[in-house]
Amino acid sequence: MVFQNTPNTEAPREMNTYIPDMKALWMAENVIASLHNIYTLRGAPVRDPLRWSKYISEALYRFGLEAEVMFASHHWPRWGNQRIQEVLRGQRDLYAHMNNQVLHLANQGVTINEIHNVYELPTGLQEKWYCRGYHGSPQHNSRGVIQRYLGFWDCNPTTLIPLSPTDSAPLYVEMMCGAGKIVKRAGELHDEGKYLLASEILNKLVLAEPDNEIARDLLADVFEQLGYQQENPGLRNSFLAAAYELRSGIPEGETANSSSPDVIRAMSTELFLNFLGIRMDSRKAEGMRFTINLITPDNDEKFLIELENATLTNIKGFLADKPELTLTTNRSDLEQTMMGAKTLEAQIADGTAKVEGDPDILKQLASTMVEFDPRFEIMPGTKAKPEVTGYVESGVLGEPDPYEAVPRQTIAE
Repeated sequence: MVFQNTPNTEAPREMNTYIPDMKALWMAENVIASLHNIYTLRGAPVRDPLRWSKYISEALYRFGLEAEVMFASHHWPRWGNQRIQEVLRGQRDLYAHMNNQVLHLANQGVTINEIHNVYELPTGLQEKWYCRGYHGSPQHNSRGVIQRYLGFWDCNPTTLIPLSPTDSAPLYVEMMCGAGKIVKRAGELHDEGKYLLASEILNKLVLAEPDNEIARDLLADVFEQLGYQQENPGLRNSFLAAAYELRSGIPEGETANSSSPDVIRAMSTELFLNFLGIRMDSRKAEGMRFTINLITPDNDEKFLIELENATLTNIKGFLADKPELTLTTNRSDLEQTMMGAKTLEAQIADGTAKVEGDPDILKQLASTMVEFDPRFEIMPGTKAKPEVTGYVESGVLGEPDPYEAVPRQTIAE
């Protein structure tokens, strides 16, 4: 196998692989049957489309001129050298064009809040099915390119320190002469198929009056139509999810477990400590000041952990001379605490973990920690819904599937 290292393309650590004896080229997730995400809707650092394009070009000239089959992580193989070259060239140009043309437009004053309505892929790429926006979309990716290079600000001072939407929305509603006129006009826009305009004014009303069911239902109708029009599933699902939540509330099914044993074992100790710094509510840590030495003998690691200025920091490879607390525990035992299976207090009590100094510091630190709930509100009022105990299907109360979004219905309904 011949490995081509392609860092900071689809992932920070990525590589393509060529098997010369089979003339088989594996393009990982750098070349798929679609436009990929430069900016991911789920949230991640914006990727580098220019670097991405250049690594595809390198793969074309290192391996693609002789490869007879090309396959990828998520999509079907392509057979025949001519087809392989065609796809590699199209994908190379896809990311290069997005990078270059978006910056071309940005240098003429097109902003992050306009680019998705101005930028278009060239006809030659639009006509290639493997360059369509089935995974990433040109709309949100073009905004991502500007975010990567120029940031969120569009240079209009009005948007530099804007009011929170819920603070500004009541003024808009007042100036538009109240809910009745907004709903009436939005209904007209909906019927005319002008869904983005309808969402613009309805969003203000729903933010100002979260309990206005007429406005919420109409906005859900608008989102639904916008979702149906999207080729890209990420955009479509975003609109349809918002429509569902406006009508039925945030689904209360199972969520991904980010502290499963496999995830915890894969995390470095430093990454775990960094996450504690994120989990800590700094408002609860005002006035606290302490230093902890953490030693994990089984993997020979040591960390200096400090809480100061309501901020938790750590540095690997260092220990404080006079810490308030020294905690010594094997990394394998610490994992039990990391995944919530066993408290540090229990490990100290049974001798698994050893402490020198003031153990109450651990209680102080624990008192600042917050458990995150991924089902937070985006649209106002979607959280405040009754619990689901079952749903009606063909007149019979059934048990809800924990992974299915089911409309909230009572037995009486």
